[in-house]
Amino acid sequence: MNSRCDVAVVGAGHNALVAACYLAGAGLEVEVLERDTVVGGAVSTVERFPGHRVDRGSSLHVMVRHTGIVEELGLGECGLRYLDADPWAYAPGPDPGSPGLVFATDLDRTCDSIAAACGPADAAAYRALIADFTPACRRILDVLAGPPTPGRIARKVATLGRARGGGETSRWFLQPADHLLDATFRSERLKAALAWLAAQSGPPPHEPGTVGHLSWIALMHLRAPGRPVGGSGELSRTLAERLTRSGGRLHLGDAATAVTVSAGRVTGVRTASGRTVSARAVLSGAHVLETLDLLAAAGVEPPGVRPRIRVGDGIGVAVRLATSALPAYAGASADAGHGMQLLVTDRAELRAAYADYLAARPPARPAVLALTPTVQDPSLAPPGRHTVTLWAQWHRYDLAGPGWDEVRTATGEAAIARVEAFSPGFAAGVVDTHVQTPLDLERELGLRRGNVMHVEMALDAMFALRPVPELSGYRGPLPGLYLTGASTHPGGGVFGASGRSAAKVLLRDLKRARRFPK
Repeated sequence: MNSRCDVAVVGAGHNALVAACYLAGAGLEVEVLERDTVVGGAVSTVERFPGHRVDRGSSLHVMVRHTGIVEELGLGECGLRYLDADPWAYAPGPDPGSPGLVFATDLDRTCDSIAAACGPADAAAYRALIADFTPACRRILDVLAGPPTPGRIARKVATLGRARGGGETSRWFLQPADHLLDATFRSERLKAALAWLAAQSGPPPHEPGTVGHLSWIALMHLRAPGRPVGGSGELSRTLAERLTRSGGRLHLGDAATAVTVSAGRVTGVRTASGRTVSARAVLSGAHVLETLDLLAAAGVEPPGVRPRIRVGDGIGVAVRLATSALPAYAGASADAGHGMQLLVTDRAELRAAYADYLAARPPARPAVLALTPTVQDPSLAPPGRHTVTLWAQWHRYDLAGPGWDEVRTATGEAAIARVEAFSPGFAAGVVDTHVQTPLDLERELGLRRGNVMHVEMALDAMFALRPVPELSGYRGPLPGLYLTGASTHPGGGVFGASGRSAAKVLLRDLKRARRFPK
């Protein structure tokens, strides 16, 4: 049955839902259309194995906890409850006699751990680095929280340069993370742990401009990453509940297939079921290439845009496990499994994995990050069982040899072997395995070419350049079409800032167009 609303939202990823909630809260009639039968896109949780609730994409929530979105939308009233993943990271030693590195929200505890494992000089250097990072992170967070207009960015960035001077500030943020780490620390295992954290945004830490990805460690000393009780998808579920409580409508299992256009303006959406949803505006939270597909289906895709969007070639592979036991790292504290477990002790391991990526082959020894959510939330698995996620970088979408369907099993085994190297006996406790290759991420979650960030998180695709300059302000190429999601500023991760900013832009435009007929 056809319908009519103020805003039709394409996709029910977390950014699209955030935007829909703000729009509905402002009194607009909102209808969300999602192709999947599960809400949340990559921020969702499903029963992957019998009795095991497993995240399909992200697990720990960092950035969204610093935005105020959870509080502004009253998601706690809808059932969202976070557990602090603190310590937020643990890096086992290279051998059983080496103390592990504990990265806790408490800076003193972190520095004590670094002093024990790497020496007092590196502990003091870490404390100084966090003091340097913290004010910069607060200002950058402010930049990321709003639209990336040149004037706004210039005003915000100007405050960053007051302490160092503009030239030095530019040099500082444009340098590779590896360069800063080499200039700051002596211990290679500390450098490796921090470089591996920086690499979670995608680009390797030897690339220019990756200091920004490293600087976010300061935020985790202000507030621990959050683990939603019930799985990552609880954020999306409670956003959907807030939407419906505010009068919005959510349709699952009915994909948008084309936009409708009248007099050069987007006026609605057609769906796979044959419905037409007429709207004053359409907000697409889908991948930017999918949005261009919707325009192409209506015969109005703008020329020259698609080839300039830098989607990249995949980042990594997720290995989801049902196990009878958790990883056991020699000498680890009881809370070491609360956050990320960084299974890298030398940056040479990162570079070797990236070299394999450049050669279009699965890494022989992938860099692995482990997550053990049932340490804090046993409700995610049956009694006596656990869920473990291994994130392994770097893995290319296009392979030079056999395809992903042929090497999926071996790729999962390679990731498990890296855990086994730090926790002997772990592999014997693996009961079931589900591997998400870059191809699987594209098939299941619509992540083109397996890039979990939609578009590369690189200097040429950030801020007012994301995804391309003319689409960076959340407005599409035709009037009436708006964009949100990881394809737009500020990029990927569980953030929500894109959704809130897009909603503000759309509301401002609709107020200026009050005479536009509903």
